[in-house]
Amino acid sequence: MNALSPYLESVRRLRTIRVEGRVVALRGMALHVEDLPAPVGSLVRVGSAHLGEVVGFEGSRAIVMMLVQTGGVQTGDAVCALQVTQTVGVGARLLGRVLDGLGRPIDGRGPIREAVPRLIDPEPISALRRRRITEPLPTGVRVIDLMTTLGRGQRMGVFAGPGVGKSTLLGRAARRTRADVNVIGLIGERGREVRDFIDGVLGREGLERSVVVVATGDESPLMRIRAAHVACAAAEQFRDDGLDVLLTMDSVTRFAHAQRQVGLSVGEPPATKGYTPSVFAAMARLLERAGAVEPESGGARGGSITGLYTILVEGDEMNEPISDAARGILDGHIVLSRALARKGHYPAVDVLDSISRVADDVCDGAHVAARRQFTRLLSAYRQVEELVQIGAYAKGSSPEADAAIAFKSRLDEILRQDATDDESFDAARARMIRLAVEAGAALQSGPRRT
Repeated sequence: MNALSPYLESVRRLRTIRVEGRVVALRGMALHVEDLPAPVGSLVRVGSAHLGEVVGFEGSRAIVMMLVQTGGVQTGDAVCALQVTQTVGVGARLLGRVLDGLGRPIDGRGPIREAVPRLIDPEPISALRRRRITEPLPTGVRVIDLMTTLGRGQRMGVFAGPGVGKSTLLGRAARRTRADVNVIGLIGERGREVRDFIDGVLGREGLERSVVVVATGDESPLMRIRAAHVACAAAEQFRDDGLDVLLTMDSVTRFAHAQRQVGLSVGEPPATKGYTPSVFAAMARLLERAGAVEPESGGARGGSITGLYTILVEGDEMNEPISDAARGILDGHIVLSRALARKGHYPAVDVLDSISRVADDVCDGAHVAARRQFTRLLSAYRQVEELVQIGAYAKGSSPEADAAIAFKSRLDEILRQDATDDESFDAARARMIRLAVEAGAALQSGPRRT
């Protein structure tokens, strides 16, 4: 007789426990439920079909927010706990698919099979298990690759007001990146823009190597939050398989808005311009999920998640609370300029206000020197730009300004890029270095101030 037989028999005789409470009140978007001893974060079913999540407690009552609208819910409806720790099915079968915040396909191509369950909000990775960022990750967007070079495992913010080309920038990066896989989270987007992004910006080629997770602005705050975590969970599965992942999320601001709605619904006091304390804690936890890791069991190589996160700057105000918090967490920022967009300069990246904190660690000496020369010339031009435009600049006033004016059109030629320009990273880098050397020679031979 097997020594485990008594234990197996005990397991077979066990009865499952059904944890169930009753709706007693509705406060805004939150249900108050009696007799539901389920922990915060539990997935529950309200009535016969509606899904919700336990987000807090008030006395003996559990506070449940719906993943869908609250229409049809009434006092006395049963609330049944389904999952204490929420999971989502992930894996290679997700490539080329479009999912909702519950991980369900919404592209009309049938169910996803052979998916592996994974926690949507796992424990953070130990700081000592994170790999140093030493390798570049070309995105195919020339101005990013040359001036704010990304490293594999870096987290970069794209700060932009509405209508300056952030979605186009993300789509180009997803199509042209040298990462193995793209995971794209469209959080709080307008419904019309989702199809525009997938068909018009990402395209068939980009979609084939991507997983897209969507929660539009008309969905519940919890669905938007969950969609962001589902995108991270999908990226983490590919990373653990040893792949390099480019995770793009549009936008962190709408994730923060959703978290604020949840916080206010459970009674959190607004702290900073209406944002509750949980918003900033949730942002840090979300953004820290990207990074490069060491293999867990002596594997040849650990994977990486390189994060590109958009932050909407309200009224082009770069110092509002979400922007400030994101800059403090991320490893760099790319600023899109409305002034450049108005001039037809795309991508509208303001390279003087943008920075990658790992660029010098992932680029060789020649690239670093060329980037500094470009920055020096662009800065010199900005100082005299108004004088040049009104014809008041006197040539010879400054050797740097003279060189900047002479080379400005050629600098812009490198920093601009249209949709059909597929110049490789190596070719663009070589062209940048040649121009920087030429500009340096011009500065050396220019007239000296006495």
